[in-house]
Amino acid sequence: MDLRLWSLLLAAVCGVTVEGFKNGKVTAACDSMVPLHDQHSPSVQPSSPYMVTVDKRKFSPGDKIKVSILPSGSGAKYFEGFLLEARDAGHLDGPAVGSFDLVDLTISQLLNCGNIQGSAVSHTSKTKKTEVQVIWNAPKDSPPSVQFLATVVQHYSTFWVKIPAPVVSQNGVTPLPTRPTMTVETTTPSVLPKPFSSEGCGSKKSCLRGPVGCHPETDPDCFFLSFAPVGHSVVFELSGPAEGYVAFALSLDKWMGNDDVYQCVRNGDRVDIEAAYVKGRTHPEGASGSGISDAAWRLADGIIQCRFRREVRIPQDHRRFDLDKSYYLFLANGRAEYGKVHRHDRQPLISTYKKVITGSPENMNGSRSPLMMKFHGALMLVAWMTAATTGIIIARYFKPSWPDRTIFGQKVWFQVHRVMMILVVLLTGTGFILPFIYRGGWSSRAGAHPYLGCTVMTLAVLQPFMAIFRPPPDSARRYIFNWMHMGAGTSAVIIAVAAMFLGVGQQALLLPTVVSNVALVGFAVWFAVAFLVLELQKQGLLKRETQSTGDDDPILFETSQADYKDSMVKNVVLAVFIIGNVGFVIALLCSINSV
Repeated sequence: MDLRLWSLLLAAVCGVTVEGFKNGKVTAACDSMVPLHDQHSPSVQPSSPYMVTVDKRKFSPGDKIKVSILPSGSGAKYFEGFLLEARDAGHLDGPAVGSFDLVDLTISQLLNCGNIQGSAVSHTSKTKKTEVQVIWNAPKDSPPSVQFLATVVQHYSTFWVKIPAPVVSQNGVTPLPTRPTMTVETTTPSVLPKPFSSEGCGSKKSCLRGPVGCHPETDPDCFFLSFAPVGHSVVFELSGPAEGYVAFALSLDKWMGNDDVYQCVRNGDRVDIEAAYVKGRTHPEGASGSGISDAAWRLADGIIQCRFRREVRIPQDHRRFDLDKSYYLFLANGRAEYGKVHRHDRQPLISTYKKVITGSPENMNGSRSPLMMKFHGALMLVAWMTAATTGIIIARYFKPSWPDRTIFGQKVWFQVHRVMMILVVLLTGTGFILPFIYRGGWSSRAGAHPYLGCTVMTLAVLQPFMAIFRPPPDSARRYIFNWMHMGAGTSAVIIAVAAMFLGVGQQALLLPTVVSNVALVGFAVWFAVAFLVLELQKQGLLKRETQSTGDDDPILFETSQADYKDSMVKNVVLAVFIIGNVGFVIALLCSINSV
């Protein structure tokens, strides 16, 4: 299951159906009048804080009746969504009857339920509303008695289904009594008495943890998933620090498609334990807690924990995976509002290999970054922190060094510079294509980082082409090449450093903030100090006068001694710079390996 697509798995918009409800296009709910808000159940009918009123109790075919939805005064002050229909009071499970006219087109719209145009009314957006009024037109074939039913959504996960209005009847017909249309029996998960323990991991239950070996009972930053077969079922334990939810998924591969998802979502002061399913590049579809039993949860100190049991096989629901087969495991967390999940905060923790859920217990390893993205980061760091900076220093400050030494017929400084720059181009080019292979195209969520990367890649490729077509050293136009070559190279390094600072915060390669920032800042300061010392030395500001002994020609002696000391200073600065530079690179590479 591809990590880029897992980000959609637990997306903030909660799927196609949720987007439909935001704009009121809810014809899919015409019959049941139940919002398709994932696994959330309607609130119990008697507790509804809303009411539906009518301006008359008697009517004749062709009459108009004003219907209103508003808070009943029992606590609610507004609502976000609604669905209103008229039904035959003697057959409330039947189709909608009659049609409506709108009073306020900005907050309400007509829907076609069944084959009747305008037979229902819904919201146009999720803006807060204090009252909605519409006009119902009684049809010629109107039933003897009619009852208006409304589903009202207070928030995403809080709604009341089929709130009844008083029954209205045709003239001369004895009115039917108003009666509730829906009762809901719910099973409330129990509250866990204490945090989960990692005791038994590898011996009694399988565990996936991040960081590796962490303990959920003592470590507030520990993400923890355990599972153990019990008879014909499996008990799952899920824990992690999160503002809104923790979740895990069973996947046949590391690419999105046909995935079994389980979420523990904070909803106020409780936790909803939900089953979902995702297919293709879509958002998860609710499964009404399919197969979940013995659910329990705990919410304390910013840590969400939940436990539930699931049967190994659920034949009646083909979307639930058989647990006696092997799957990759994904562990994610993120924010939630009113029980509605948002995009996960960081890259999911993914098991290194497939695991049979009912198999023997073991401690599993995982990573939050795919190997391809780790190579991308490593190649770019080596290219621009080591190869590029070393090549620049050699070209700018070591041209006079080793005047009589050559490598393959060229001066030492030139060959070292050329090798370093070729290495930069090769490493950058290889690292450049890896994210495109991994993402399958352009990443729209990476901010400015990919734009800076493309700029760096362009400048890196431009440099060798400029070098190939550079004019001879004695050419009158040589200075143009010199300035362009130096300007492009300097710009590339500056932009590359900015890209690295942004890169260590990307979800696909999210490095520990303190380690990565200290290493990058240290590298930048280290390079700047080395550059400054060498520049001062080049300008003669660090030279000291040498006293002659009188035995040799003073001019020749002082010159040779000065050149020797200059060379020693440069060599020491270069050596110290390379050692420190390699140290910063190794620190970042170790950080990449740890995620």
